[in-house]
Amino acid sequence: MTNQLVQTMVKDLKIASTKNKAPIWAKLAVQALKPGVARKLVNITKINAVTSDNEVIVVPGKVLGTGSISHKVTLCSFGISTAAARKIKAAGGKVVTYSDLISKFPTGKGVRIIG
Repeated sequence: MTNQLVQTMVKDLKIASTKNKAPIWAKLAVQALKPGVARKLVNITKINAVTSDNEVIVVPGKVLGTGSISHKVTLCSFGISTAAARKIKAAGGKVVTYSDLISKFPTGKGVRIIG
């Protein structure tokens, strides 16, 4: 059983996918419906290793604060620890919501899924 927030997010992602012909949003909608135990856990260390400066990424799971990040990223995730958010902001990056990401990148071009 999924909660109301997840159902709303899935609906919004599917609408954005159809409206903008952007398969990335449909892929995230499918990931959001997976049970919590099937979602990915990604540490800041991994994000630092696989991204470059000013990259826009989505983590279909939870971001944890283990490690450090040395460059700016714009991050959207299904969940994030306080420590991870603090480290991303300290490096000059941003943590944004899925709706902000859809409005800024409607076609999904320039957005990468990690995890």
